[in-house]
Parts: sequence; C-alpha cells; structure tokens
Amino acid sequence: MNYPLSLRALMASLLLLLSASSSGSEAAASEQSSAGPLLKIILELDGFPHAEQVQYSSETVLDYEVGLGAMQKQMGDWQFKRSERLDADVLRYTWQIIDGFTSSELYDNLLKQVEQLPQSERLFICEARACGNGAQWANRVFRQRLLYGRADAQRYAVYRVNTEPGYWLLAYASARSADRQYLHVELLRLAPQLEE
Repeated sequence: MNYPLSLRALMASLLLLLSASSSGSEAAASEQSSAGPLLKIILELDGFPHAEQVQYSSETVLDYEVGLGAMQKQMGDWQFKRSERLDADVLRYTWQIIDGFTSSELYDNLLKQVEQLPQSERLFICEARACGNGAQWANRVFRQRLLYGRADAQRYAVYRVNTEPGYWLLAYASARSADRQYLHVELLRLAPQLEE
C-alpha cells in the first residue's frame, strides 16, 4: 500500500518505539536517537516524488542471512560467497523509480547519506556482474521478482551502524529498462544478544 508520508513515518516510528518501550523510557530514548538518522534517510526517500513505493513490510526474523559477498553457484546450489546470519526486526521498502530518474541515482544518494553518519561502517559493496546472478538476488534473496534486471545495472551494499542497539542497512538497486528501475532497502534492528 502507498500511504501518505506522515502515516508511513508514524508507522515506522511506532514500530521502533514499541520494540524499545519494554526496556524503559531511557532505553526508548536511546533507541529513537540511534535509529532516527537511518529512519529519516529512508522516510525522505519514501517521500521523494519520483519514487513510488511498491512494497513495504516489517517483521521479526530469526537467523536472517545477510549477503556479504556475491551470489555464486556451489555444488549446484546458489549461495553467497560470504554471509552472516542475524536475529533482527526488519523494515523492508521497495520503490519503483519513475519520471526519468534512475535507481542508481537514488542508490548513490542513499549511500552518501549513510556514509556520513557517525559510526557507520561499510561491510560489503558490489556492482554489476561482480554481485553475481541478478535473478538469484531478486527471487532467492529478496523474494521479489520485480527486482530482477540487467546484470550490468545491479548494485548492492551493506552497512552496519554501531549504535545501541545495532543496525544494519541493506540497499539493492536494479534496472530492467528505463521504465523499470527499482530500489530496495532493508533496515535491520539487531536483537539484543547479537549486538557487538
């Protein structure tokens, strides 16, 4: 569903506040301040007039596999060259980029903003064929076939923001044609036992 920006912001904020409220008001304030910059970046992107939200979800995931390497075929099975499994609350957004803008432009802007955050650390980045098979990223990793695009047009990055609690941000950009440009972003709030 495509909700107005203020409702989307309220939903994302409520999700994070509810998860933090069980730890007391001091923990909730810390949660808000650590997630605030990342949520602000995502919600600004969600409000961008040339990015049409096509998917949004939030869920708690156990043992979520985050790719820290290219997709490659090993012994007949597609796998990440390297990955890490995390327990986390996950917010997922997918936008179709419209009106002549490209997914690469928005992806680059997103990464610039994340890199400017204090305590952000890039864990992995790839472009084009160096990412591996695009169909596997779309179907196996993100479970959204609309993300499948040209191999030379895919881009993927993973960042960790070392705050309390810890956050990871995943960004994937793809393009099938000038009219079918997509950006997918996932924000992971780590479960307390996995914070570093």
